[in-house]
Amino acid sequence: MDKSDRTGKLFIIPSRLGEQPPLEVLPLSIRKKINDIDHFIVENEKVTRRFIKKIVPGKSQNKIKFFKLNKYTQDTEIPEFLEPCIAGHDTGLLSDAGCPGIADPGSELVRLAHDKNIKVVPLVGPSSVFLGLMASGLNGQSFAFHGYLPIDKKECRTRIKHFEKLSEREAQTQIFIETPYRNQQLFDLLLRTLSPGTLLTVACDLSLSYETIRTRSVSEWEKGSIDIHKRQCIFLFRKVR
Repeated sequence: MDKSDRTGKLFIIPSRLGEQPPLEVLPLSIRKKINDIDHFIVENEKVTRRFIKKIVPGKSQNKIKFFKLNKYTQDTEIPEFLEPCIAGHDTGLLSDAGCPGIADPGSELVRLAHDKNIKVVPLVGPSSVFLGLMASGLNGQSFAFHGYLPIDKKECRTRIKHFEKLSEREAQTQIFIETPYRNQQLFDLLLRTLSPGTLLTVACDLSLSYETIRTRSVSEWEKGSIDIHKRQCIFLFRKVR
């Protein structure tokens, strides 16, 4: 069958979480797929070009076509991104870090791909959400990822208390992220809001050589300190009965 006679696939391609050598944390299947694909949907073209150069140094970048998918992308632009698939070309969806569609753009595009009967193929790679959960010691059978908490402190405290009650009632781990420059404020607010016995995990710089992962009760956290300013962090907690 000629390539033009078939629909291309949409490959969801994870990226590394930091600046470590790509093949220390990514399987060889990702290198092969990036080498084969010339159409990419990305958050930031410059970041992705640098990543591609590191993982496949010999790939010619002149023939690569990029579509930008980020918070500035209009919904009306998204259908255009799948035109290469419809024309028979495999296309890759890449985030700046981690897995597309998990705390990153991509879900709307993927849903549209399903609507258009384009085969979606997720590839294996690191996700801070799941790495943090795996290493937390908290409940991995029932969990919820909520993304960012409200910036307003009063509203944030209300949400934290709500999720703590939910955690106790459902025996469920609650997971959050924050922008690096607001990590410390969120951590301090969690300590002031959560019950003393609630288990809180702070996981920073996951998969990097200087990663930090600690699970303590709130009362134990209050006895010490941790440097998380401007680090890539994920927070998890569970109130145990």
